[in-house]
Amino acid sequence: MDRWAVEQAPTETRADVRGEADDLVAEMMREPHGRTSPSTYETARLVSLAPWLAGHAERVWYLLDTQRPDGGWGPPGGYALVPTLSATEALITALRSPPSADPATLARAVERGLDALSGLLRDTAPLPDTPAVDLIVPALIDRLNQHLTAAPPAGPRRWQGHTRLDLPPGMSRRRIDAVRQLVASGAPVPDKLLHALEVVADLAPGARRVAPVRPGTVGASPAATAAWLGGPDRPDGSEALAYLEDTVRRYGGPVPCATPVTVFERAWVTSTLARSGIALTAPPGLISSLTADLGAAGTPTGPGLPADADTTSVTLVALGRLGAPVPRDCLWPYETDEGFCTWPGEDGFSVTTNAHVLDALGHLAARGEAGPRHHAAVRRLVTALQERQDPQGSWSDRWHASRLYATACCVLALAEFGAAHPTVAAALTRAVDWTLATQRDDGSWGNWAGTAEETAYAVQILMTSGQQRPAVVEAVRSGYAYLCRADGQDGPALWHDKDLYRPTLIVRATVIAARYQALGWLSSLPVSA
Repeated sequence: MDRWAVEQAPTETRADVRGEADDLVAEMMREPHGRTSPSTYETARLVSLAPWLAGHAERVWYLLDTQRPDGGWGPPGGYALVPTLSATEALITALRSPPSADPATLARAVERGLDALSGLLRDTAPLPDTPAVDLIVPALIDRLNQHLTAAPPAGPRRWQGHTRLDLPPGMSRRRIDAVRQLVASGAPVPDKLLHALEVVADLAPGARRVAPVRPGTVGASPAATAAWLGGPDRPDGSEALAYLEDTVRRYGGPVPCATPVTVFERAWVTSTLARSGIALTAPPGLISSLTADLGAAGTPTGPGLPADADTTSVTLVALGRLGAPVPRDCLWPYETDEGFCTWPGEDGFSVTTNAHVLDALGHLAARGEAGPRHHAAVRRLVTALQERQDPQGSWSDRWHASRLYATACCVLALAEFGAAHPTVAAALTRAVDWTLATQRDDGSWGNWAGTAEETAYAVQILMTSGQQRPAVVEAVRSGYAYLCRADGQDGPALWHDKDLYRPTLIVRATVIAARYQALGWLSSLPVSA
């Protein structure tokens, strides 16, 4: 009997894992708004913009409790800049009002935050491509400079020796100045800017043609909604106030960057579980929730956000997996010369969006529902994804901090719908070699440390590649053993929004799917493997 049989033999069965998937879907249906991790950035914006909102003290203490030993907030490197700017500014603002914590404690946290910013703002490495970063950073630096040059609040004043903050290398004020001019002019505000309306918080209450949508949100963002509201007594703001109060109640004070995210969560959970081979029966309300806002230009992640090709593609796949009718033509508004944009006017190219579009169009073709245009788009996407593979074999993307997510999206799409292309096999081999080379000694994978989420992506990459060479088999076995030890309930925020977030149920679905698939894959191996 080999080492795997003695030390790592699974104690769970596929029926056990299917039961977890059923429980997860039931939990998802009980929480219609979806659930993501609290955001330091967004929570701090509410501390500054809405001290009158219930849960203010809890938000202040959340910021104090999550400050890192080095004075910053958030993940390592450039990902720390946005949350550290936001939290530092919020705590200075808290000192200028009746404090919700000891003033000396707040002042020390501010001083440490400013010390951390002095290093972060001098870093010459490119900032991560997170949404609205070129608006958020200048807006928060302006606010902090106003604090640093104004009369200090009561209490300790040690940070008054800090000089004015400069923009990080390579960043300009061009876009924030243009947005300020646009909002001040009374012109319509594009839907995609509403998610970050708080960057012009002084202008937001007067922004013409901006109004909350059900359930009271502006841009699916608590911070943007608070900025538009301006205060608790706005005559037409009762629905927005109720949205904020409900969000605070559900999260206990801190808030996420985006809510509701109903379609996003339900589409990703459904498609992820079904792709692993778990048979799903749509519970009441699932299909109708996925199609409620599905129109000629697709569907948004949630109310208050514009429709996009990424969410639309995954929603189409989820509907197809559930046996529901799938619209054929709602992705064409996003077609470009390069492939497909996430939304019209997008800067750059998202490989994960294009991988998901390949999934959606490939499924239509597999069901015999595709026309010549669909087949041509599939061929273009297979080529476009291969062209953007990094030399070492991975892919990276603007919607996730880990290359493992982007690589898994591309490998799964290419393996299923690009197998006939003569160069896809070589691309998959390069992805497998990179994945094998990045496994940690404990069987896990991870950007900053081993995580269940990233290990699940890696295991899926290896199993989907079609390879069963000994190194691949051993890596899957040790990765699966790690997943059995790690429950997948906790882990770092890795998904891109205004700062990083963790879509709780989507990550759990990814781990469950990888375990289910691994049990079947490992059991199908020849005895000698």
